[in-house]
Amino acid sequence: MNTPLPNGMHVLLIDDDAGIRDLISDYLNDNDIRVTSLASGRGIGDVLFRECIDLVILERKLPGEDGMHIVLKLREASSIPIFILTGLKEEADRVMGLELGADDYLTKPFSPRELLARIRALMRRTRRHESIASELSRIRSYRFSGWEVSVRLRSATLPSGDRVDLTNAEFNLLAAFLASPQRLLTRDQLLTKSRLRNDEVYDRSIDVQVARLRKKLAFDTSIIHTERGTGYMLNVPVDIAY
Repeated sequence: MNTPLPNGMHVLLIDDDAGIRDLISDYLNDNDIRVTSLASGRGIGDVLFRECIDLVILERKLPGEDGMHIVLKLREASSIPIFILTGLKEEADRVMGLELGADDYLTKPFSPRELLARIRALMRRTRRHESIASELSRIRSYRFSGWEVSVRLRSATLPSGDRVDLTNAEFNLLAAFLASPQRLLTRDQLLTKSRLRNDEVYDRSIDVQVARLRKKLAFDTSIIHTERGTGYMLNVPVDIAY
């Protein structure tokens, strides 16, 4: 069964290929999704200022500005879902986009039907994340084993007293663990809760993110325990300050 999309959903599409813009716009319009399209990144700020945009679809390579740089700027300014279109098949390139803050990607050539299905899945995950975000808005900090994680500052204070600033991806992953302490979370659950791409091809991106989080916060494997072949668990009790 298709997941209902938000009423009056509005997508911003940025692609320098007029044929791709027309193909996507026509198909999404036929499925009751409004589309504003741009040939480059230059008008993004004006559109976001004037319109209420629910999702950005962005070509990886644009004339005059790299799509990855646009992803980074968008993610620094907002949590709007970002979908990358790319003709590049290299895994490292796709992983970079996801780590910079994109939520999903599709490699050209693609079918409009698959794009719509992925949009539905992304908006479903976004709605789940908004519920988590609503819960986080009531929490000031998490405390465990000498660490303190500030929700407002999106940072962690180590037992040594040193503060560590976290990227969005790092904080979202840590928040997923903190919301379910001493509970085994599968890679798929962590992908969904942390808003990384929910696709078996990228299950192993969680392994990379966990390794980076452990290193940045000086966690040993007794803090984030690995259940081989299944997932991970934050293996300590957590206190919440409201």
